[in-house]
Amino acid sequence: MITGSASNRIVVLDRDGTMVIDRDYLSDPAALEFLPGAAEGLRRLHELGYRLIVATNQSGVGRGMYSLEQMHAVHRRLSDMVRGAGAQLAGIYYCPHAPETHCACRKPATGLLLQAASEQGFEPSSAIVIGDKPSDIEFGQRAGAMTILLSAEDAVEPAAVAPDFTARNLWEAAQQISALHSDD
Repeated sequence: MITGSASNRIVVLDRDGTMVIDRDYLSDPAALEFLPGAAEGLRRLHELGYRLIVATNQSGVGRGMYSLEQMHAVHRRLSDMVRGAGAQLAGIYYCPHAPETHCACRKPATGLLLQAASEQGFEPSSAIVIGDKPSDIEFGQRAGAMTILLSAEDAVEPAAVAPDFTARNLWEAAQQISALHSDD
């Protein structure tokens, strides 16, 4: 069971493949499209009192495939879409570096989560991290957070990094999180 005030409830979400369709190096805001169950899941998490934070690797910037301004335009549109779904993003944190730079902010390194925690005032270990890749799960586990892996498959292949929970989409993840609040 999860306890604590609503202001301390944090869900950290990956962007591509978790909230929106992964379009490989997305630079056009018009191409953003929620995955099935994402809008409903975001709204449910918001109703449960969670602050929603996005943590996303955006190596397309570091690779020169699109500009920071293009990425910011995508994030403005994402924020609008989330508001339209009945929720709100507390922040979007991104790593703009190419993988070969070995920076401290590229997931699974915890730089983005530590920055969000510092700016948003929460303990990283109190967060729930939701993502669609093992690196997202490792990112959460390195900070001691609860993790949920999204996988469209009914059975998730055993991985070196095992999530606390699995779900097919954000709606299922929100339902699992809701069940953890059964005594609220």
